[in-house]
Amino acid sequence: MTDTILEVKNLKKYFKTRRGMLHAVDNVSFKLERGKTLGIVGESGCGKSTTGRCILRLIEPTSGEILFNGENVINKSKKEMRLLRQKMQIIFQDPFSSLNPSKTVMEAISEPIIYHRLITDKLLVEKRVRELMEIVGLAERLINSYPHELDGGRRQRVGIAKALAMNPEFIVCDEPVSALDVSIQAQILNLLKNLQKQMGLSFIFITHDLSVVNYFSDDIAVMYLGQMVEKAPAEELFANPSHPYTKALLSAIPQMDIDHPMERILLKGEITSPIDPPDMCRFQKRCYWDCAECCKNEKDPELIEISPDHFVACPHIKDYS
Repeated sequence: MTDTILEVKNLKKYFKTRRGMLHAVDNVSFKLERGKTLGIVGESGCGKSTTGRCILRLIEPTSGEILFNGENVINKSKKEMRLLRQKMQIIFQDPFSSLNPSKTVMEAISEPIIYHRLITDKLLVEKRVRELMEIVGLAERLINSYPHELDGGRRQRVGIAKALAMNPEFIVCDEPVSALDVSIQAQILNLLKNLQKQMGLSFIFITHDLSVVNYFSDDIAVMYLGQMVEKAPAEELFANPSHPYTKALLSAIPQMDIDHPMERILLKGEITSPIDPPDMCRFQKRCYWDCAECCKNEKDPELIEISPDHFVACPHIKDYS
């Protein structure tokens, strides 16, 4: 039996707009095993970041269940969530905007320690900050530096140190390397992998970069317009993509083998509005399969298991996979 640290059931997040209800996250369900990484990938606006923030209740979900270590996060009071967030942390996309420009590295990293009263002695707090700086690869000489004095990679290391300050079990990584240079991206990804091995951390890794998510994740979930359309182990998803949207995403990855290039799938057609969307496949208008016309009469497709641990939400997947 697997040790599940997080289980999300039928998560929904709707935003009220002048035109109607915007379905940012719609009926998303998945499980995350302890010590593993689930990568969530999709184009901008698909709801992946909103999903991550709903799990931590930085954004209040509309409905659904979020079970962390068996406890329903939705039912927790503000006081209970304050305690629970010691075990649930987030690393933000932009390391500059996520840090207070008026606080030094020492003050930024020590802030959650002091706020949650994990350590009250000033000297012991400083000692803990120096330990965290060493763990994430920050030179001790930077302890009194301000964010504007650091490059992007060092700022993100400060953000990682802040997340680790609470001794968490689970971290949402919300596109943590998308704002960094490619060489720095590799350093941060390797750091997170090493931390996972050393501390047994569980990650949700949110990104739009398929190459990054393949390297970092154990399992990958693909989202489209607020819904999860495919979920599988990373190797299986790249070897046997089944949903037409997943196939199109993978075809866009630059290929090194110029003698055997993958055929590029260009998506055409109008994107379905996420405001009060129709009760049918939301990819239908852009689908390049012959069955696209038939999907107009299908209700919202649910994830079905087409092979062990490989789930796809497509009403005609058996005929076209």
